[in-house]
Amino acid sequence: MVPELRVSRSDLRQPFSQEQEAGRSLATARWCAGRGWPVHPLAPGRKTPVGNCEACRKSGHSHRGCGCPAAGRWCHGFHAATLDLARIEQWWGANPRLGVGIACGPASLVVIDIDAHAQALPERHRLLPGIGISDDIDLTGLANGFHTIGVLAALRGETSPADDENTLRVRTPSGGLHVWYRVHSGQRWQCSSGSGGGRALAWQVDVRAHGGYIVAPGTVTGAGLYEAIGARREPALLPGWLERELERTGHLPPSDVPVHRPVPSRALQAVLAARGGHSAVGRTLAAVLAEVTACATVPEGAGFSEKLNRAAYTAGGLAAAGYIGEDEVERVLIATAEHARPGQERRYRAIIYGGLSAGRLRPLHPGAAGDR
Repeated sequence: MVPELRVSRSDLRQPFSQEQEAGRSLATARWCAGRGWPVHPLAPGRKTPVGNCEACRKSGHSHRGCGCPAAGRWCHGFHAATLDLARIEQWWGANPRLGVGIACGPASLVVIDIDAHAQALPERHRLLPGIGISDDIDLTGLANGFHTIGVLAALRGETSPADDENTLRVRTPSGGLHVWYRVHSGQRWQCSSGSGGGRALAWQVDVRAHGGYIVAPGTVTGAGLYEAIGARREPALLPGWLERELERTGHLPPSDVPVHRPVPSRALQAVLAARGGHSAVGRTLAAVLAEVTACATVPEGAGFSEKLNRAAYTAGGLAAAGYIGEDEVERVLIATAEHARPGQERRYRAIIYGGLSAGRLRPLHPGAAGDR
């Protein structure tokens, strides 16, 4: 469930006390991290990432090689996203007015961002890119993203994401809607905005995915509350028809961009062989451990801590559900971390133990864990 923040619309007319803000923002960040969604701070009362040191604000300064993450500071928006509970306590505990953003790519999320802005209709070819709308079709009443995504769904004989009660939906302060879906680990759907140049799904419909972030439910900005609606508080798997539409509209990475393909480590192979080679468990662990292994090729800025934390969290959940022994997963995690960051045992053991402890609180089944 989304944390029981109990924020009513009447509450939004009154300023939060320091204690209320600390409790709300921390609860939201913890809830997200507990689902394996790396979080990063948003500027107080806004939906944009908070700034940091002067170097990070200068043109040409990249998140790659930046020393801020190692020093425990946020920087570069979603590139700073973390699952580290100690860092989360540090950031939101000391800065209670910060909002909460989620890095969609590392969280294996695709969010359909439906807007309801009062704007003039664009040219017909931009309403549903790639789908022709002839001049004899009456567009009276078509006014926003709810309508365009609804038309697209109707053309495919499907339910509009706006009406999809099987997944997490979040109402935005501007009257829009964020429809959350999870994707298989390793899939890298790309972001898009509206139906301007480049890739686009529909007019007034954005896609938040790899290379972007989304505002967490429960976050309050100056405009209002990002409020979960309906009964569901977990994202459903991205529907097949939406996958096909995203592929059709250019939301896959270019063919010359390498896509990471998880390969089980030797340590993982040995453990699975000893336990009869449970394929579902193997796929689940291989996906998260391969991301840690890949950090060996990038000395800094690879997100090693977050990836190892995610792997440990997943492994802890599988162990809690009885699919694999705790001693076994600990050995696999340590072997993988040592390969990626040799000689940093003190650092990676702390991350592993923290992730395992959090994962044990939420037993995971192989299929569900692998799709997170």
